[in-house]
Amino acid sequence: MAPPTPLPFSEDFQDADSYISSLLSFCAASTIFQTLCGGVHILDFFTGEPSLYHTVIPQEWRTWLLARESMDLLDLLMRDDLSDPRTDDPPESLLKYIKEIRKHSLRRNLPPRNGKERKLPRHVAVGMIPKKIHEVGNFADYVVRVADDVFTSSGKEITHFVDFGSGQNYLGRTLASPPYNKHIIAVESKELNINGAKSMDVLAGVAEREKVMRNKKLFRKQQDSMTPAELLKDKAARRNAKPLKAPEEGAADLRPSKDLATIYTPADGKGYIQYVENIVRDGNLSSVVEQIEKMKVAAPGVGVPVLTGDAERAQPKAELIDEMSRNEQIRLMAISIHSCGNLSHHGIRSLLLNPSVHAIAIVGCCYNLMSERLGPPTYKLPLLRQNLRAINAPRVTREAAACDPHGFPMSEQIGTYNGDGLRLNITARMMAVQAPQNWTEKESDAFFTRHFYRALLQKVFFDYGVVMKMKQNADGEQENGFESTEPVIIGSLRKGCYSSFKSYVRGALEKLSADPERGARIHEKMGGITDEAIEEYAQQYEGLKKELSVTWSLMAFSAAVVESLIVVDRWLFLREHPDLVRECWVEAVFDYQQSPRNLVVVGIKR
Repeated sequence: MAPPTPLPFSEDFQDADSYISSLLSFCAASTIFQTLCGGVHILDFFTGEPSLYHTVIPQEWRTWLLARESMDLLDLLMRDDLSDPRTDDPPESLLKYIKEIRKHSLRRNLPPRNGKERKLPRHVAVGMIPKKIHEVGNFADYVVRVADDVFTSSGKEITHFVDFGSGQNYLGRTLASPPYNKHIIAVESKELNINGAKSMDVLAGVAEREKVMRNKKLFRKQQDSMTPAELLKDKAARRNAKPLKAPEEGAADLRPSKDLATIYTPADGKGYIQYVENIVRDGNLSSVVEQIEKMKVAAPGVGVPVLTGDAERAQPKAELIDEMSRNEQIRLMAISIHSCGNLSHHGIRSLLLNPSVHAIAIVGCCYNLMSERLGPPTYKLPLLRQNLRAINAPRVTREAAACDPHGFPMSEQIGTYNGDGLRLNITARMMAVQAPQNWTEKESDAFFTRHFYRALLQKVFFDYGVVMKMKQNADGEQENGFESTEPVIIGSLRKGCYSSFKSYVRGALEKLSADPERGARIHEKMGGITDEAIEEYAQQYEGLKKELSVTWSLMAFSAAVVESLIVVDRWLFLREHPDLVRECWVEAVFDYQQSPRNLVVVGIKR
């Protein structure tokens, strides 16, 4: 089951240790890499003279890069064979940097598989977009193969699959349905998601709604009585005028379908889903295991899983409940598709913290939501830009400044590298979720334009006194040429705001004016700006848009190494516990074109 190598590293390396050694050395020593991945923020691109392009991009690269078309540059960075002779004569140092990034980026190709990709039945795929169908179909098949491999090698069958952050439970629903028929523990923090998932469980045939026997005439009459007489239709008014004797069983049940209980009936050979509403704060699953152990029949409406809803039907046999809940029979596998931030760390740690967890398969995403373990949040790398709190962001609490033992890095090797360890600030982690290999010409031009408008608006804010420039770092020392301004959180705007810079500025000011704390100040500073002044900014800086697009392309390309470092850290954490972990590896489980966050971290307990 495990791939030939535990990490999908480049053929330039003989083994995982040589790759990791080179990766850590490059991340710690390359100034241009550190600058492009954490040292540059687009907000400050135009607030200094000249632009940041002339500060962060090596001088010998600048003219050559500006002469390239956007897609030609992306091809050079990610697709062109660098061993082929070129007629455009790129700088040798640029080619060397590109080779270093490529060499240290984990390979993302989906390994060949036996047979065709399993197609999800239509009733199971309800609510899924094509991307989600691809992810769920591939990952469901993958985790079952891992579980089968655990059973083959150890003789211990996985009894339950615990889905961290199950959301709408697409993965769990697929695993609980034929042909898999697995027992699923869906752990989700939001009740709304759980309720939505239960409705789709009914559509998929995994569960059924509580059956309510209604008196049709009485039901209609009670509905009519709730409607004002002047709004009743003629037929309803005539029906309402006829007296109707109330039946002995009492009032009609008027609960809407969404309020009816969802019935899950366990049966031998059939999949089953149990929902656990819980905010996962660490990898300890003792509370989840306890709920499995205490699983029991409950009446409709009670906040625990309902195993049957029809009193006339046979209750689940006591021996079946005992079999599913017996302590020595509980062997869990923690799984997750795109668990955000630290949730991936919790899923990986669960293998070490819980005797009942025998395997994990975790695909992470949203690296920007990870916290930092090595100290208070450091939003810059040494000698690079400090990333300040937005002036209209919520107040930072004292707890937010504390180091988080659950954050990055997980492994001791990275946490103690060169004595102080390797850190990734928020900007580097945000860039790691980019997917430049999937950029098309139309899409790239659209988000280059959005970034250009946002950076230019920051320049306008600075000129009009909305934000101030901060040149000193936290220790009071002068930055080496890197200056930052107070960021302003704008968020998304309607599509029409991106048709021109004037529309963008007007849309942003309209949105910011509603801010109860900062709106008055921004209106005071910017309320008098004219359309002519806005157009003048657009004309003056239009020629510098190319500088921004080149810089952003280099940042996104370089961030592939950041994601590789994060994934390698998670694998190293498992490898550092050989007394508990028998085997661990990383490989691609999705097609990168459909789902760029496609690397799964797998661990199997001894």
